[in-house]
Amino acid sequence: MDSELIVDATGKACPIPIIELAKAILRVEAGQLVALLATDPAAKQDVPAWCAATGHELLSLSFEAGVWRARVRKTKP
Repeated sequence: MDSELIVDATGKACPIPIIELAKAILRVEAGQLVALLATDPAAKQDVPAWCAATGHELLSLSFEAGVWRARVRKTKP
């Protein structure tokens, strides 16, 4: 199983979850994973849009118990 850096942005409003995701991506190597946890409903649209804009790979986006969980693979240095 891939190890991943977990970013807990629950309770934070837009744009903080995306800002935290962007900071986390800088902390990992290409090929590694970052998991973002967010309660902000905008995460449903913001995470896929951010991945499309930056070129990182969105592996999954799910919603459970009021929390969005996005798994993103860093694709470039």
